[in-house]
Amino acid sequence: MSCDEVWKAVFPLLEGTDLAACMVVCKQWREIASDDYFWKCLCANRWPSICKQPSPPTVTYYKLFKTFYKRQHRRTLLPPRLSFKDLEFYIDIWVEERLILSEVVPGPVLQKGSWIPPPGIGDVLRFHLEGPEYKMTLPVQPRFAVSLSQTITVSVLIGRKDSNKVACIINKSGFDYIDPTAYRAHAFDYLDFSPLYPFVSGIRAWISLLFMDLGSVGVIEVFGIEMDFCDAASSEEEVLWLLDMLDWK
Repeated sequence: MSCDEVWKAVFPLLEGTDLAACMVVCKQWREIASDDYFWKCLCANRWPSICKQPSPPTVTYYKLFKTFYKRQHRRTLLPPRLSFKDLEFYIDIWVEERLILSEVVPGPVLQKGSWIPPPGIGDVLRFHLEGPEYKMTLPVQPRFAVSLSQTITVSVLIGRKDSNKVACIINKSGFDYIDPTAYRAHAFDYLDFSPLYPFVSGIRAWISLLFMDLGSVGVIEVFGIEMDFCDAASSEEEVLWLLDMLDWK
């Protein structure tokens, strides 16, 4: 049995990545491994129905397998059209029906999150705030104490100074998710997107109260706020693209 016959018997037993690796060994192996029959066998294992046609839907089965055998890497985003300097965030928090925080926050302030958390916070929360993940955080001054037995709600609107339009991020949602070990209370709402993006839905905006334990049972002292869109955006550029897609009025 010649070497070519050996390779033709072995190559059909290989996985796609191994067969592709054989193509760069030498010219002889490349010519043999380029036989589209081998790639048709691989495509038949992964997508049996597509091989029922007399010819591949693409130029070759090799191209089909190479294109779709694994998920594509995340593509690089184009620069966002929106900038944090064009934005203002309107944050209002109520305990029961009493307004306890009402702030107009410039976009760059929330963008940077460049403030030092107070001493005495829990280790889990400190590690979270010091981590490398992108965060939008804001100190609360003055701090306020609240009982977790009370109903705490929040609304967040966002304004665009470049177009004088406003969009809603969170509409009177309650802080129903309390994580005592991470010293955070969470509220969320689903984002409303422009009709220009009819297939984008189900993405949540989250806002968290960052707190310290005062020692009294069920009473916390809030010292900061964190906002994120971790369902869909984990970088500054992704957040700006997401905000640009909102239903601006």
